[in-house]
Amino acid sequence: MAINLNLDPLTVMDLILCVFILIIGYLGYHKKRSEVPLLIAIAFGLLGLSYLVMVLGFENVEMLTFVARLIGYLVVVFALYKYLI
Repeated sequence: MAINLNLDPLTVMDLILCVFILIIGYLGYHKKRSEVPLLIAIAFGLLGLSYLVMVLGFENVEMLTFVARLIGYLVVVFALYKYLI
């Protein structure tokens, strides 16, 4: 597994925003003790992981990024469902 740093501005911005949302979600959970902000923080942590892998330039990790994003989006869907019921 070779590392080739990729500083594409869009990918770096996505990573930074994911980390920011992860922190805000954790703080929201810590303040309100609601599961929804925590679930959103977890989801964006997983999405951020996929962007981190892209920024670090790992090769042959398409399945990892696919699974991380899939689970992240499913967690967001679950969080929204929990919020609605």
